[in-house]
Amino acid sequence: MSYLFTSESVSEGHPDKVSDQISDALLDEFLAFDPNSKVAIETLVTTGQVVLAGEVKSTTYVDVLEATRKVINEIGYTKAAYRFDGDSCGVLTAIHEQSPDINRGVDKADKMDQGAGDQGMMFGYACKETDDYMPLPLELSHRILMELAVVRREGKEMTYLRPDSKSQVTIEYNDDNSPKRVDTIVVSTQHDEFDADEPMLAKIKEDVINILMPRVIAQLPERVKALFGDDITYHVNPTGKFVIGGPHGDTGLTGRKIIVDTYGGKGAHGGGAFSGKDPSKVDRSAAYAARHIAKNLVAAGVADEILVQLAYAIGVAQPVGIFVNTYGTANVKLDDGQIAKKVKELFDLRPAAIEERLKLRKPIYRETAAYGHMGRTPATVTKTFDSPYFGKLEMEVELFTWEKLDFVDQIKASFGI
Repeated sequence: MSYLFTSESVSEGHPDKVSDQISDALLDEFLAFDPNSKVAIETLVTTGQVVLAGEVKSTTYVDVLEATRKVINEIGYTKAAYRFDGDSCGVLTAIHEQSPDINRGVDKADKMDQGAGDQGMMFGYACKETDDYMPLPLELSHRILMELAVVRREGKEMTYLRPDSKSQVTIEYNDDNSPKRVDTIVVSTQHDEFDADEPMLAKIKEDVINILMPRVIAQLPERVKALFGDDITYHVNPTGKFVIGGPHGDTGLTGRKIIVDTYGGKGAHGGGAFSGKDPSKVDRSAAYAARHIAKNLVAAGVADEILVQLAYAIGVAQPVGIFVNTYGTANVKLDDGQIAKKVKELFDLRPAAIEERLKLRKPIYRETAAYGHMGRTPATVTKTFDSPYFGKLEMEVELFTWEKLDFVDQIKASFGI
């Protein structure tokens, strides 16, 4: 019997994502001028106010106020009417030095013996539903909001748009777990108040269906376009008008959108958030490593769907456990335990080795903090950092290295594919 599965996404203007982007922008500033920085920064945003807290160990100094205001303005909170804007909001800082008790368990004389920055379990997932090996409901949810942000910034259509928005996509699946059709799409977008409630809401729904969605669908592969029929149920701003939004409408916190950040509820999640954490925290780096493993295994043909779990003890370099679940989709004559043993042979999963392999000591994190950390396109870009204390710094960095299919040949050779 067919079934329904749903995933959601939130925009860069959602208060929780504003917090994530500030935390990761500050992390990038520290890593740009001191790649060995240890950083764990949490951000709270509310009406007219930003609160920064956390622990840092670094040889550099960052103008956190200026960096915070820059992020807020770039997202689009630039008007006093929003009750939260980059130029006028207050920024309270409560960042202090990292505990030496934690640091002594992480730093070692031999860098490769570096211990995990915390205990916990991290998951990576991949499947063949999309070209980037991500679950389709989440990918579509992200794409809707990414295109909505493009429309907002162009300022030519839907000129009433404000930065805060959410999406949700429900897919009907066949018995064999393949996508059958798009069942329901939910879009809630913050907007200016430009008319009486009823005609205003009717106009927004009409624009989402007739302007936004055709732009989204046009970017999709043919097999995904075929899933969009005439029987889709649309819920657009289903609670009514959405004028009060962003941090004024809802307090935001770093790390509250971990399912949006990963796989939309598919696979599993270990519970650890990503943003604001340097890669010595395996909550982040090992989750990226697990995704890298899962994606390369599926791309190599080991299985059509794979979940990888890594588990660590604080201060210990080697993972305490590696688990693989192929959900019965394996294309090799090995059980999941045997596949996990091969993963251990193929991938060095010590935290320092992960940092080195995926180039995680670079300022690459601001780009991850909205529209998902997984399923993104790897790219090499030039980034510029301008410090009032250390001058201007320009560097070339690789984004989303954990999405590269650079282990496929090694996996195929190891598994005899």
